[in-house]
Amino acid sequence: MKNLGGQGRSHMKIVLGSQSEARKKVLLRAGYEFDVVVAGIDEKEIRDPDPEKLTLALARAKAKAILPKIKEPSLLITSDQVVTFNGTMREKPENVGEAFQFLFTSHLHPSSTVTAVVVTNTKTGERFVGVDVATIWFRPFTLQVIMDYIKTGDPFRLAGGFDHEHPLLAPFIKKIDGEKESILGLPISLTEKLLDYAIMRTCLEV
Repeated sequence: MKNLGGQGRSHMKIVLGSQSEARKKVLLRAGYEFDVVVAGIDEKEIRDPDPEKLTLALARAKAKAILPKIKEPSLLITSDQVVTFNGTMREKPENVGEAFQFLFTSHLHPSSTVTAVVVTNTKTGERFVGVDVATIWFRPFTLQVIMDYIKTGDPFRLAGGFDHEHPLLAPFIKKIDGEKESILGLPISLTEKLLDYAIMRTCLEV
């Protein structure tokens, strides 16, 4: 498993500030060891019509809420995601009707995931931020697939209401432009770049 020690680097823990199973999966696949701390904020209290500004504001708010809970120097990763669809933003569906609508219409236009990542050095409070966009095209889902997928409960935990890796939905993917990990909720290339910036700054300060 990867950590941030060795090769002249400062030993710092990684903390993922998210209860998202998808984000945990991305970090685990990349080989990282990390702890999980949940922000517990009301995301609906933070609004902005611009998807990049909204996701960055939410990722920063999560970091702010989590910082007092971390007692040792760490690199905290927080993230937020919305899906843009035909000029509108789609967050997590609030009910079955909205989940059905998202899935039933998903083939009409591509869905773009807008994902903000914030890496915070908990010792210094310094933050490194970025936004990544990936786009996915779906074929029409059958009504049975939509209903079966809604029954899993997954749509209510995911921006746009879909997990493109779920066995029910994966066969309907036409094309992906960008990182698959970005669509899952944590663009790994951007995350690793921000972690490297944070580590570099930490080493310079030693």
